[in-house]
Amino acid sequence: MPDPATLTQTMAEMLTQSRQAAYTMATLTTAQKNEALLAFAALLETHRSDLRSANDQDLKAQEGQLSPALFQRLKLSDAKINTLIQGLKDVAGLPDPVGRVTLQTKLDEGLVLSKVAVPIGVIGIVFESRPDVVPQILSLILKSGNAVVFKGGREAHHSNAAFMRVVDALNARCPFLPKAWGQLIDSRQAFQALLDFHDKVDLVIPRGSNQLVQQVMAATKIPVLGHADGICHLYVHASADAASPETMALIMDSKCQYPAACNALETLLVDAAVAQTLLPLLKAAADESGVTLKGCSKTQAVIDGIEPAQEADWHTEYGDLTMSVKVVDDLAAAIAHINTYGSHHTDCIVARDEQAMEQFMAQVDSASVFANASTRFADGFRYGFGAEIGISTAKTHARGPVGMDGLVIYKYQLHGHGHLVADYSGDTPKPFLHQPL
Repeated sequence: MPDPATLTQTMAEMLTQSRQAAYTMATLTTAQKNEALLAFAALLETHRSDLRSANDQDLKAQEGQLSPALFQRLKLSDAKINTLIQGLKDVAGLPDPVGRVTLQTKLDEGLVLSKVAVPIGVIGIVFESRPDVVPQILSLILKSGNAVVFKGGREAHHSNAAFMRVVDALNARCPFLPKAWGQLIDSRQAFQALLDFHDKVDLVIPRGSNQLVQQVMAATKIPVLGHADGICHLYVHASADAASPETMALIMDSKCQYPAACNALETLLVDAAVAQTLLPLLKAAADESGVTLKGCSKTQAVIDGIEPAQEADWHTEYGDLTMSVKVVDDLAAAIAHINTYGSHHTDCIVARDEQAMEQFMAQVDSASVFANASTRFADGFRYGFGAEIGISTAKTHARGPVGMDGLVIYKYQLHGHGHLVADYSGDTPKPFLHQPL
Protein backbone atom coordinates (compact mmCIF):
# COMPACT_ATOMS: atom_id res chain seq x y z
CA MET A 1 0.00 0.00 0.00
CA PRO A 2 1.45 3.41 -0.94
CA ASP A 3 2.44 5.86 1.77
CA PRO A 4 -0.58 8.14 2.46
CA ALA A 5 1.48 11.33 2.30
CA THR A 6 3.03 10.30 -1.00
CA LEU A 7 -0.37 9.31 -2.39
CA THR A 8 -1.85 12.67 -1.40
CA GLN A 9 1.01 14.54 -3.05
CA THR A 10 0.74 12.47 -6.21
CA MET A 11 -3.01 13.06 -6.40
CA ALA A 12 -2.55 16.80 -5.85
CA GLU A 13 -0.13 16.92 -8.77
CA MET A 14 -2.44 14.87 -10.97
CA LEU A 15 -5.43 17.10 -10.22
CA THR A 16 -3.37 20.23 -10.84
CA GLN A 17 -2.56 18.82 -14.27
CA SER A 18 -6.26 18.03 -14.76
CA ARG A 19 -7.21 21.61 -13.90
CA GLN A 20 -4.76 22.99 -16.45
CA ALA A 21 -6.06 20.47 -19.00
CA ALA A 22 -9.63 21.57 -18.27
CA TYR A 23 -8.74 25.18 -19.06
CA THR A 24 -7.39 24.06 -22.43
CA MET A 25 -10.32 21.74 -23.13
CA ALA A 26 -12.73 24.61 -22.53
CA THR A 27 -11.16 26.52 -25.43
CA LEU A 28 -11.27 23.73 -28.03
CA THR A 29 -13.35 24.45 -31.10
CA THR A 30 -16.25 22.26 -32.09
CA ALA A 31 -14.28 21.15 -35.16
CA GLN A 32 -11.34 20.04 -33.01
CA LYS A 33 -13.56 18.08 -30.62
CA ASN A 34 -15.38 16.34 -33.46
CA GLU A 35 -12.09 15.53 -35.18
CA ALA A 36 -10.86 13.89 -31.99
CA LEU A 37 -14.09 11.91 -31.51
CA LEU A 38 -14.00 10.50 -35.03
CA ALA A 39 -10.32 9.65 -34.59
CA PHE A 40 -11.22 7.89 -31.34
CA ALA A 41 -13.85 5.83 -33.18
CA ALA A 42 -11.34 4.84 -35.87
CA LEU A 43 -8.76 3.88 -33.25
CA LEU A 44 -11.23 1.62 -31.44
CA GLU A 45 -11.62 -0.29 -34.69
CA THR A 46 -7.85 -0.43 -35.18
CA HIS A 47 -7.31 -1.66 -31.62
CA ARG A 48 -10.28 -4.05 -31.56
CA SER A 49 -8.09 -7.15 -31.32
CA ASP A 50 -6.04 -5.69 -28.46
CA LEU A 51 -9.21 -4.71 -26.61
CA ARG A 52 -10.75 -8.17 -26.97
CA SER A 53 -7.50 -9.86 -25.94
CA ALA A 54 -7.17 -7.69 -22.83
CA ASN A 55 -10.80 -8.35 -21.94
CA ASP A 56 -10.28 -12.09 -22.33
CA GLN A 57 -7.52 -11.82 -19.69
CA ASP A 58 -9.95 -10.15 -17.31
CA LEU A 59 -12.71 -12.68 -18.01
CA LYS A 60 -10.35 -15.59 -17.43
CA ALA A 61 -9.10 -14.09 -14.15
CA GLN A 62 -12.62 -13.35 -12.89
CA GLU A 63 -14.41 -16.52 -13.96
CA GLY A 64 -16.19 -17.87 -10.90
CA GLN A 65 -15.13 -14.86 -8.84
CA LEU A 66 -17.94 -12.46 -9.80
CA SER A 67 -21.71 -12.67 -9.66
CA PRO A 68 -23.31 -13.55 -13.02
CA ALA A 69 -24.55 -9.96 -13.31
CA LEU A 70 -21.10 -8.41 -12.82
CA PHE A 71 -19.45 -11.00 -15.06
CA GLN A 72 -21.90 -10.15 -17.82
CA ARG A 73 -21.08 -6.46 -17.41
CA LEU A 74 -17.36 -7.22 -17.60
CA LYS A 75 -17.57 -8.91 -20.99
CA LEU A 76 -16.51 -6.74 -23.93
CA SER A 77 -18.07 -8.29 -27.01
CA ASP A 78 -17.70 -7.21 -30.62
CA ALA A 79 -21.29 -5.98 -30.44
CA LYS A 80 -20.38 -3.72 -27.50
CA ILE A 81 -17.34 -2.38 -29.36
CA ASN A 82 -19.53 -1.68 -32.39
CA THR A 83 -21.94 0.22 -30.15
CA LEU A 84 -19.04 2.21 -28.68
CA ILE A 85 -17.77 3.15 -32.13
CA GLN A 86 -21.23 4.24 -33.21
CA GLY A 87 -21.65 6.16 -29.95
CA LEU A 88 -18.47 8.15 -30.60
CA LYS A 89 -19.69 9.01 -34.08
CA ASP A 90 -23.08 10.00 -32.68
CA VAL A 91 -21.50 12.31 -30.10
CA ALA A 92 -19.47 13.93 -32.87
CA GLY A 93 -22.72 14.62 -34.71
CA LEU A 94 -24.42 16.24 -31.74
CA PRO A 95 -24.48 20.02 -31.20
CA ASP A 96 -21.67 21.40 -29.07
CA PRO A 97 -23.14 22.14 -25.63
CA VAL A 98 -20.41 24.66 -24.81
CA GLY A 99 -21.03 28.31 -25.66
CA ARG A 100 -24.79 27.90 -26.05
CA VAL A 101 -26.54 31.10 -24.99
CA THR A 102 -29.71 30.26 -23.05
CA LEU A 103 -30.66 33.78 -21.97
CA GLN A 104 -29.78 37.26 -23.19
CA THR A 105 -31.14 40.45 -21.69
CA LYS A 106 -30.51 44.10 -22.52
CA LEU A 107 -30.22 45.77 -19.12
CA ASP A 108 -29.73 49.14 -20.76
CA GLU A 109 -28.39 50.55 -23.99
CA GLY A 110 -24.94 49.04 -24.48
CA LEU A 111 -25.28 46.81 -21.37
CA VAL A 112 -26.12 43.21 -22.30
CA LEU A 113 -26.27 40.19 -19.97
CA SER A 114 -25.82 36.65 -21.38
CA LYS A 115 -26.17 33.24 -19.75
CA VAL A 116 -23.65 30.97 -21.47
CA ALA A 117 -23.09 27.21 -21.13
CA VAL A 118 -19.56 26.32 -20.01
CA PRO A 119 -17.79 23.09 -18.97
CA ILE A 120 -17.98 22.08 -15.32
CA GLY A 121 -14.20 21.59 -15.15
CA VAL A 122 -12.52 18.65 -13.41
CA ILE A 123 -14.70 15.58 -12.89
CA GLY A 124 -13.89 12.48 -10.85
CA ILE A 125 -15.62 9.24 -11.84
CA VAL A 126 -15.55 5.77 -10.31
CA PHE A 127 -17.30 2.79 -11.85
CA GLU A 128 -17.51 -0.96 -11.36
CA SER A 129 -16.82 -3.85 -13.70
CA ARG A 130 -17.90 -2.41 -17.09
CA PRO A 131 -14.85 -1.52 -19.22
CA ASP A 132 -17.03 -0.18 -22.05
CA VAL A 133 -17.80 2.74 -19.76
CA VAL A 134 -14.29 4.13 -20.43
CA PRO A 135 -14.85 5.38 -24.00
CA GLN A 136 -18.41 6.41 -23.14
CA ILE A 137 -17.12 8.64 -20.37
CA LEU A 138 -14.28 10.02 -22.46
CA SER A 139 -16.47 10.83 -25.45
CA LEU A 140 -18.82 12.98 -23.37
CA ILE A 141 -15.99 14.56 -21.39
CA LEU A 142 -14.26 15.50 -24.63
CA LYS A 143 -17.28 16.99 -26.39
CA SER A 144 -18.30 18.95 -23.29
CA GLY A 145 -14.81 20.39 -22.86
CA ASN A 146 -14.04 18.94 -19.42
CA ALA A 147 -11.17 16.94 -17.92
CA VAL A 148 -11.60 13.69 -15.99
CA VAL A 149 -9.76 11.52 -13.49
CA PHE A 150 -11.47 8.16 -13.24
CA LYS A 151 -11.11 4.75 -11.67
CA GLY A 152 -12.49 1.53 -13.08
CA GLY A 153 -13.04 -1.75 -11.33
CA ARG A 154 -9.93 -3.79 -10.63
CA GLU A 155 -11.67 -6.78 -12.24
CA ALA A 156 -11.41 -4.88 -15.57
CA HIS A 157 -7.75 -3.91 -15.08
CA HIS A 158 -6.45 -5.21 -18.42
CA SER A 159 -9.45 -3.93 -20.38
CA ASN A 160 -9.20 -0.45 -18.87
CA ALA A 161 -5.48 -0.32 -19.60
CA ALA A 162 -6.14 -1.31 -23.21
CA PHE A 163 -8.62 1.53 -23.60
CA MET A 164 -6.05 3.96 -22.20
CA ARG A 165 -3.56 2.80 -24.82
CA VAL A 166 -6.14 3.88 -27.35
CA VAL A 167 -6.30 7.28 -25.60
CA ASP A 168 -2.52 7.58 -25.82
CA ALA A 169 -2.76 6.95 -29.56
CA LEU A 170 -5.56 9.53 -29.78
CA ASN A 171 -3.48 12.17 -27.99
CA ALA A 172 -0.62 11.52 -30.42
CA ARG A 173 -2.96 11.84 -33.40
CA CYS A 174 -4.65 15.00 -32.03
CA PRO A 175 -1.89 17.15 -30.46
CA PHE A 176 -4.37 19.88 -29.57
CA LEU A 177 -5.65 17.59 -26.78
CA PRO A 178 -3.83 18.20 -23.48
CA LYS A 179 -2.34 14.91 -22.27
CA ALA A 180 -3.99 15.13 -18.85
CA TRP A 181 -7.56 15.56 -20.14
CA GLY A 182 -8.34 11.91 -19.35
CA GLN A 183 -6.40 10.15 -16.59
CA LEU A 184 -6.95 6.67 -15.17
CA ILE A 185 -6.11 5.68 -11.61
CA ASP A 186 -6.10 2.05 -10.53
CA SER A 187 -6.44 1.88 -6.76
CA ARG A 188 -9.19 2.55 -4.25
CA GLN A 189 -6.69 4.46 -2.12
CA ALA A 190 -5.99 6.85 -4.98
CA PHE A 191 -9.66 7.56 -5.54
CA GLN A 192 -10.19 7.98 -1.82
CA ALA A 193 -7.42 10.57 -1.89
CA LEU A 194 -9.17 12.33 -4.78
CA LEU A 195 -12.34 12.66 -2.69
CA ASP A 196 -10.45 14.82 -0.20
CA PHE A 197 -9.66 17.49 -2.81
CA HIS A 198 -12.93 19.41 -2.83
CA ASP A 199 -10.98 22.49 -3.95
CA LYS A 200 -9.60 20.73 -7.05
CA VAL A 201 -12.51 18.53 -8.22
CA ASP A 202 -15.82 20.06 -9.30
CA LEU A 203 -18.06 16.98 -9.51
CA VAL A 204 -17.89 13.29 -8.62
CA ILE A 205 -19.91 10.65 -10.46
CA PRO A 206 -20.07 7.12 -9.01
CA ARG A 207 -21.40 4.41 -11.33
CA GLY A 208 -22.09 1.17 -9.56
CA SER A 209 -23.82 -0.40 -6.59
CA ASN A 210 -25.85 1.33 -3.93
CA GLN A 211 -23.01 0.63 -1.52
CA LEU A 212 -20.49 2.37 -3.78
CA VAL A 213 -22.67 5.45 -4.24
CA GLN A 214 -23.39 5.75 -0.53
CA GLN A 215 -19.70 5.36 0.33
CA VAL A 216 -18.72 8.13 -2.08
CA MET A 217 -21.45 10.48 -0.83
CA ALA A 218 -20.35 9.94 2.77
CA ALA A 219 -16.66 10.42 2.04
CA THR A 220 -16.52 13.77 0.25
CA LYS A 221 -17.57 17.42 0.28
CA ILE A 222 -17.52 17.43 -3.54
CA PRO A 223 -20.97 17.48 -5.19
CA VAL A 224 -21.98 13.92 -6.18
CA LEU A 225 -24.18 12.97 -9.13
CA GLY A 226 -25.50 9.44 -9.27
CA HIS A 227 -28.18 6.91 -8.48
CA ALA A 228 -28.25 4.47 -5.60
CA ASP A 229 -30.45 1.66 -6.95
CA GLY A 230 -32.24 0.57 -10.09
CA ILE A 231 -35.51 -0.76 -8.66
CA CYS A 232 -37.64 -0.40 -11.79
CA HIS A 233 -41.35 -1.20 -12.06
CA LEU A 234 -43.80 -2.06 -14.81
CA TYR A 235 -47.51 -1.71 -14.04
CA VAL A 236 -50.13 -3.47 -16.18
CA HIS A 237 -53.23 -1.27 -15.95
CA ALA A 238 -56.82 -2.48 -16.05
CA SER A 239 -57.18 -1.05 -19.56
CA ALA A 240 -54.24 -3.04 -20.95
CA ASP A 241 -54.79 -5.96 -23.28
CA ALA A 242 -53.51 -8.50 -20.78
CA ALA A 243 -53.84 -11.41 -23.21
CA SER A 244 -51.87 -9.66 -25.94
CA PRO A 245 -48.46 -11.12 -26.88
CA GLU A 246 -47.22 -7.54 -27.09
CA THR A 247 -47.95 -6.97 -23.40
CA MET A 248 -45.98 -10.06 -22.37
CA ALA A 249 -43.17 -9.13 -24.78
CA LEU A 250 -42.85 -5.74 -23.04
CA ILE A 251 -42.58 -7.40 -19.65
CA MET A 252 -40.02 -9.96 -20.79
CA ASP A 253 -37.93 -7.42 -22.69
CA SER A 254 -37.81 -5.18 -19.63
CA LYS A 255 -36.69 -8.10 -17.46
CA CYS A 256 -34.64 -10.33 -19.72
CA GLN A 257 -33.02 -8.24 -22.45
CA TYR A 258 -30.14 -7.40 -20.06
CA PRO A 259 -31.11 -8.30 -16.48
CA ALA A 260 -27.86 -6.96 -15.00
CA ALA A 261 -28.59 -3.41 -16.16
CA CYS A 262 -29.85 -0.79 -13.74
CA ASN A 263 -32.88 -0.14 -15.97
CA ALA A 264 -34.05 -3.77 -15.99
CA LEU A 265 -37.46 -4.57 -14.53
CA GLU A 266 -37.42 -5.81 -10.92
CA THR A 267 -41.05 -5.57 -9.75
CA LEU A 268 -44.13 -6.22 -11.87
CA LEU A 269 -47.39 -4.67 -10.66
CA VAL A 270 -50.58 -6.21 -12.03
CA ASP A 271 -53.98 -4.59 -11.74
CA ALA A 272 -56.48 -6.87 -9.99
CA ALA A 273 -58.86 -6.44 -12.93
CA VAL A 274 -56.48 -8.28 -15.29
CA ALA A 275 -54.60 -10.54 -12.87
CA GLN A 276 -56.57 -13.72 -13.70
CA THR A 277 -55.74 -13.26 -17.39
CA LEU A 278 -52.16 -12.04 -17.17
CA LEU A 279 -50.60 -14.10 -14.39
CA PRO A 280 -50.94 -17.60 -15.98
CA LEU A 281 -49.41 -16.17 -19.18
CA LEU A 282 -46.66 -14.60 -17.11
CA LYS A 283 -45.81 -17.94 -15.49
CA ALA A 284 -45.50 -19.61 -18.90
CA ALA A 285 -43.32 -16.81 -20.27
CA ALA A 286 -41.17 -16.77 -17.13
CA ASP A 287 -40.62 -20.53 -17.29
CA GLU A 288 -39.64 -20.26 -20.94
CA SER A 289 -37.18 -17.44 -20.22
CA GLY A 290 -35.76 -18.88 -17.00
CA VAL A 291 -37.19 -16.13 -14.80
CA THR A 292 -37.83 -16.94 -11.13
CA LEU A 293 -41.00 -15.28 -9.82
CA LYS A 294 -41.68 -14.17 -6.26
CA GLY A 295 -45.31 -13.23 -5.62
CA CYS A 296 -47.59 -11.57 -3.11
CA SER A 297 -50.42 -13.63 -1.63
CA LYS A 298 -52.82 -12.60 -4.39
CA THR A 299 -50.27 -13.60 -7.02
CA GLN A 300 -49.73 -16.97 -5.31
CA ALA A 301 -53.47 -17.56 -5.36
CA VAL A 302 -53.33 -17.55 -9.16
CA ILE A 303 -49.86 -19.02 -9.76
CA ASP A 304 -49.19 -22.20 -7.77
CA GLY A 305 -45.75 -23.07 -6.48
CA ILE A 306 -43.93 -19.77 -6.66
CA GLU A 307 -41.89 -18.38 -3.79
CA PRO A 308 -43.67 -15.83 -1.59
CA ALA A 309 -42.45 -12.28 -1.88
CA GLN A 310 -41.23 -10.75 1.37
CA GLU A 311 -41.19 -7.07 2.31
CA ALA A 312 -37.49 -6.97 1.41
CA ASP A 313 -38.26 -8.03 -2.16
CA TRP A 314 -40.04 -4.77 -2.91
CA HIS A 315 -36.77 -3.00 -1.99
CA THR A 316 -34.51 -5.33 -3.99
CA GLU A 317 -32.61 -4.77 -7.22
CA TYR A 318 -31.98 -8.37 -8.24
CA GLY A 319 -29.76 -7.76 -11.25
CA ASP A 320 -30.57 -11.26 -12.52
CA LEU A 321 -33.49 -13.36 -13.77
CA THR A 322 -35.58 -12.90 -10.62
CA MET A 323 -38.72 -10.75 -10.51
CA SER A 324 -41.18 -9.91 -7.76
CA VAL A 325 -44.88 -9.68 -8.65
CA LYS A 326 -47.64 -7.85 -6.81
CA VAL A 327 -51.36 -7.57 -7.55
CA VAL A 328 -52.62 -4.05 -6.83
CA ASP A 329 -56.16 -2.76 -6.55
CA ASP A 330 -55.92 0.12 -8.99
CA LEU A 331 -53.79 2.86 -10.55
CA ALA A 332 -53.51 4.84 -7.31
CA ALA A 333 -52.20 1.77 -5.48
CA ALA A 334 -49.63 1.13 -8.21
CA ILE A 335 -48.38 4.72 -8.08
CA ALA A 336 -48.21 4.61 -4.27
CA HIS A 337 -46.20 1.37 -4.37
CA ILE A 338 -43.72 2.77 -6.89
CA ASN A 339 -43.21 6.03 -5.01
CA THR A 340 -42.77 4.11 -1.75
CA TYR A 341 -40.46 1.29 -2.85
CA GLY A 342 -38.92 2.52 -6.08
CA SER A 343 -35.52 4.14 -6.53
CA HIS A 344 -36.84 6.95 -8.77
CA HIS A 345 -34.99 5.46 -11.74
CA THR A 346 -37.36 4.15 -14.44
CA ASP A 347 -40.97 3.02 -14.24
CA CYS A 348 -43.54 2.08 -16.90
CA ILE A 349 -47.28 1.69 -17.33
CA VAL A 350 -48.86 -0.62 -19.90
CA ALA A 351 -52.29 0.74 -20.73
CA ARG A 352 -54.73 1.83 -23.41
CA ASP A 353 -56.47 4.46 -21.27
CA GLU A 354 -54.90 7.83 -22.12
CA GLN A 355 -56.06 9.45 -18.88
CA ALA A 356 -54.48 6.65 -16.83
CA MET A 357 -51.21 7.07 -18.72
CA GLU A 358 -51.21 10.82 -18.12
CA GLN A 359 -51.88 10.35 -14.41
CA PHE A 360 -49.08 7.77 -14.14
CA MET A 361 -46.65 10.07 -15.99
CA ALA A 362 -47.52 13.01 -13.76
CA GLN A 363 -47.55 11.28 -10.37
CA VAL A 364 -44.73 8.74 -10.54
CA ASP A 365 -41.70 10.49 -9.09
CA SER A 366 -38.94 8.98 -11.24
CA ALA A 367 -36.25 10.26 -13.56
CA SER A 368 -37.74 8.32 -16.50
CA VAL A 369 -41.44 7.44 -16.74
CA PHE A 370 -42.70 5.42 -19.72
CA ALA A 371 -45.98 4.33 -21.23
CA ASN A 372 -46.05 1.15 -23.30
CA ALA A 373 -42.28 0.94 -23.73
CA SER A 374 -39.62 -1.29 -22.20
CA THR A 375 -37.79 0.08 -19.18
CA ARG A 376 -34.57 -0.80 -20.99
CA PHE A 377 -34.98 2.32 -23.14
CA ALA A 378 -33.68 4.42 -20.21
CA ASP A 379 -30.21 4.83 -21.64
CA GLY A 380 -28.19 7.75 -22.95
CA PHE A 381 -27.36 6.01 -26.23
CA ARG A 382 -31.01 5.14 -26.87
CA TYR A 383 -32.09 8.65 -25.88
CA GLY A 384 -29.83 10.02 -28.62
CA PHE A 385 -27.14 11.40 -26.31
CA GLY A 386 -24.47 9.28 -28.03
CA ALA A 387 -23.56 7.81 -24.65
CA GLU A 388 -24.17 8.53 -21.00
CA ILE A 389 -21.91 9.57 -18.18
CA GLY A 390 -24.24 7.82 -15.75
CA ILE A 391 -27.80 7.79 -14.46
CA SER A 392 -28.94 10.36 -11.93
CA THR A 393 -31.96 10.06 -9.68
CA ALA A 394 -31.25 13.46 -8.14
CA LYS A 395 -33.48 16.48 -8.65
CA THR A 396 -30.72 19.04 -9.05
CA HIS A 397 -28.56 19.84 -12.07
CA ALA A 398 -29.17 16.63 -14.03
CA ARG A 399 -31.67 13.76 -13.89
CA GLY A 400 -32.06 10.44 -15.72
CA PRO A 401 -29.46 9.33 -18.28
CA VAL A 402 -26.84 12.08 -18.14
CA GLY A 403 -25.35 13.13 -21.44
CA MET A 404 -23.39 16.22 -22.29
CA ASP A 405 -26.03 18.58 -20.91
CA GLY A 406 -25.25 17.19 -17.47
CA LEU A 407 -21.56 18.04 -17.91
CA VAL A 408 -22.00 21.74 -18.52
CA ILE A 409 -22.99 24.50 -16.18
CA TYR A 410 -23.36 28.17 -17.02
CA LYS A 411 -21.84 31.53 -16.33
CA TYR A 412 -23.25 35.02 -16.69
CA GLN A 413 -21.36 37.35 -18.99
CA LEU A 414 -22.05 41.08 -18.92
CA HIS A 415 -20.88 43.37 -21.73
CA GLY A 416 -20.97 47.09 -21.07
CA HIS A 417 -19.35 50.37 -22.06
CA GLY A 418 -18.16 51.85 -18.79
CA HIS A 419 -21.53 51.45 -17.10
CA LEU A 420 -21.64 52.36 -13.38
CA VAL A 421 -24.02 51.03 -10.72
CA ALA A 422 -24.07 54.53 -9.23
CA ASP A 423 -26.07 55.71 -12.25
CA TYR A 424 -28.85 53.23 -11.40
CA SER A 425 -29.17 54.12 -7.69
CA GLY A 426 -29.67 57.21 -5.55
CA ASP A 427 -32.46 59.78 -5.64
CA THR A 428 -32.88 59.83 -9.44
CA PRO A 429 -31.83 56.35 -10.58
CA LYS A 430 -31.68 55.50 -14.23
CA PRO A 431 -34.21 52.73 -14.96
CA PHE A 432 -33.19 49.32 -16.28
CA LEU A 433 -34.70 48.16 -19.59
CA HIS A 434 -34.58 44.40 -18.79
CA GLN A 435 -35.43 43.70 -22.42
CA PRO A 436 -35.16 40.04 -23.55
CA LEU A 437 -33.07 39.63 -26.70
